[in-house]
Amino acid sequence: MMKNKSKCTEAEILMGELIGRQVQIIKSCQRNLIGKQGKIVDETMKLLTIRDGRKEIKVPKSVCVFRFQCSEGSIDIDGRKLAYRPEERIKKHWRKFNGKMHR
Repeated sequence: MMKNKSKCTEAEILMGELIGRQVQIIKSCQRNLIGKQGKIVDETMKLLTIRDGRKEIKVPKSVCVFRFQCSEGSIDIDGRKLAYRPEERIKKHWRKFNGKMHR
């Protein structure tokens, strides 16, 4: 797995850049996606593109639960929380976590 110096908090994942992060699909209504893992190489409003070393797969955000790998461990995030355009996702979750980010 890729070593990543970022924190493993829900706020850091939801408001941060996803491209370049290691991810694994741990739950999905599309059974063929469960267990797929790799590095996120692209993000759109509804899809994550994951490179597993050999090929790239496009994964719908809203039907999966993702496990993000970090230096401190991992965190599971429901894809429905990610199902926004990246810039909208950051603004939406900023309101939710504002104040909690600065301790």
